[in-house]
Amino acid sequence: MTEPSQQPIDVMLADNNPLVLSAMSEIFERDPRFSLVATSATAEGFLGAVMRVPVQVCVISWSLPVLGAAKLIEVLREQEGAPRFVIYGDDVGDVPRLAMQAGAAGFSSRSGEVEALLETCADVAAGKMVFPFIDVRQMQQNPIHSLSRKERAILEALAKGMSNRELSKELQISTNTVKFHLSNIYEKLSVKNRTQAIAYYYSSNAASH
Repeated sequence: MTEPSQQPIDVMLADNNPLVLSAMSEIFERDPRFSLVATSATAEGFLGAVMRVPVQVCVISWSLPVLGAAKLIEVLREQEGAPRFVIYGDDVGDVPRLAMQAGAAGFSSRSGEVEALLETCADVAAGKMVFPFIDVRQMQQNPIHSLSRKERAILEALAKGMSNRELSKELQISTNTVKFHLSNIYEKLSVKNRTQAIAYYYSSNAASH
């Protein structure tokens, strides 16, 4: 039996450098694995485009004006069917680790091979996490640091005994969105339910004092 031909991966690119943006566009357009949907030079333009046209993978520059990549990911992660993010940035200092903490699924260095960026995007579309070596000891010490601000607020409210409906009212989000955040929290903390999440929250607070 022949394999059905795979659909190309829908990609959106955002970089504040027009030369980099046009070079990246050309690379993705030449590769049959990808379908380039849109490009943008600002976080706001990118946000507008991705809200209108859902895509699977977004490649964004870490220092995208004006919001910056971390804020952009935080905003978009709230959406249902949010894309997976690959940060394209300088492989210096803490950027790869910060990208991972912000919720990106991959990181590709600007100083690396072009092919590496394409491979990273293909792997991320297939559900993998792709990062250069990161000293994750700091992240492992307390996975609560990997929660977004909203996830942390939900965990704190959870620890006060709030139900999903109360959380939804308190944070002015739908109960479905509450459930989505809760499943993210459970995954990040490696727990299975709200009781374990609350226990984790208290033991983590006790350990940090």
